[in-house]
Amino acid sequence: MRYLALTFALLFAFVSLQAQTIHPKREFRGAWIQAVNGQFRGIPTETLKSTLTDQLNSLQEAGINAIIFQVRPEADALYNSAHEPWSRFLTGVQGKAPNPYWDPLEFMIQECHKRNMELHAWINPYRAKTNTSVQLASTHIYNIHPERFIEYDNKLFFNPALAENRAHICKIVSDIVYRYDVDGIHMDDYFYPYPANGADYPDDASFAAYGRSFTNKGDWRRNNVNVLIKEIHETVRKLKPWVKFGVSPFGVYRNQSSDPLGSNTKALQNYDDLYADVLLWAREGWIDYNIPQIYWHVGHPQADYQELVNWWARNAEGRPLFIGQSVPNTIKSPDPGNPEINQLPLKMKLQRSFQTIGGSCQWPASSVVNNEGRYRDALVQEYHKYPALQPVFDFMDGKAPGKVRKVKSVWTEDGYMLFWTAPKDKGEMEQATHYVVYRFDNKEKVNIDDPSHIVGITQNTFYKLPYENGKTKYRYVVTALDRLQNESRSVAKKVKL
Repeated sequence: MRYLALTFALLFAFVSLQAQTIHPKREFRGAWIQAVNGQFRGIPTETLKSTLTDQLNSLQEAGINAIIFQVRPEADALYNSAHEPWSRFLTGVQGKAPNPYWDPLEFMIQECHKRNMELHAWINPYRAKTNTSVQLASTHIYNIHPERFIEYDNKLFFNPALAENRAHICKIVSDIVYRYDVDGIHMDDYFYPYPANGADYPDDASFAAYGRSFTNKGDWRRNNVNVLIKEIHETVRKLKPWVKFGVSPFGVYRNQSSDPLGSNTKALQNYDDLYADVLLWAREGWIDYNIPQIYWHVGHPQADYQELVNWWARNAEGRPLFIGQSVPNTIKSPDPGNPEINQLPLKMKLQRSFQTIGGSCQWPASSVVNNEGRYRDALVQEYHKYPALQPVFDFMDGKAPGKVRKVKSVWTEDGYMLFWTAPKDKGEMEQATHYVVYRFDNKEKVNIDDPSHIVGITQNTFYKLPYENGKTKYRYVVTALDRLQNESRSVAKKVKL
């Protein structure tokens, strides 16, 4: 009998683990909302607010739990900044404030938090002009300090070699983190610019002036970016230790032709071409998460998706790793094993097969909202069928808040309600910001690792119960989450519905 019980216990554990793999309880489910494509430009305030609200509603229903929102495309701002001009990607003219006035970053933070979604402010660090023909506002830093910039490939960039440029970028980050309730600061794949037409980046003078301790210009360039990354991380940590700093680099670190430990690919390289040593940043703890943009398909001859997912999973370097997914590429590429379907099932199975991969981010968010190739339907019906908490960032804070108190069910004029009291805390990092409500049948084993039992994630200290006739017993369980979604011990309450 004892062996039979053990067999059942092992079987239950296996089924439970399998369920968590198919539908993990913790998973980063992000989406990028960009401004640089001009989708906001010149749109009337109320129309744009309505559009963004509709997008967030659609993404929330699709299980997205984090929005990466572009707020600084070219040393400008989609928020109220005292340091950089309003973005032309918002109003059509750089330096022109929106009229009627609104602050897109503040709006998006409020709307995301209403929906229990994180908001990560996405900045481009070095780019100052996407095209040299762009008219800059008189207050743009280029017009104040043109000597700090380099023109290349018909674009304008901050010179990465200059300490004063790093100080300016850190000042921008500090301003955002200090004044806005962001959950993260995010940088995309633009470090040193992508090589153009075989022309080298024109920084010989800077190398001569500042690179004396380096014999190799590539090492010097990488060091310039390393210093910025480290300084941004330190800036964020010092101000608000719960705010994450993450990057989404180009999907190839190095090819095997450059480094035997690189991926079996034949593509542009972060390390050698963009001077972004992403693995070093992860190893040194200068980034809190990494989302390589693996925008190709399984079977791509130069950059195979499966090869790259395998490679990054082996080289996460102790930091949360998520996969940057291209929705358009995924839906247009047939599954090699079943050409009748696209590659989404294959990619999701692959992503969730690695313990070192904690989720994904969808590019672009609009493709999900528009349900291209029924991608959104698949997220709703299968891959994001149940809610997911954020992955644990225990290197930032691993201490869970206290458990909730005084859980009780009460009839009110609004219906039958479950109430509880927030746990006591000793400061910001221990404070409960959200609560998870689970439901189990009366005699069902309580297993809060199974996300199918989550019926609500809320900032409120109450939850409306779905009363029917008062004849069926259920067990409700409530836990508390802090800012980094560490979860408290559970407290249960039996009710009849």
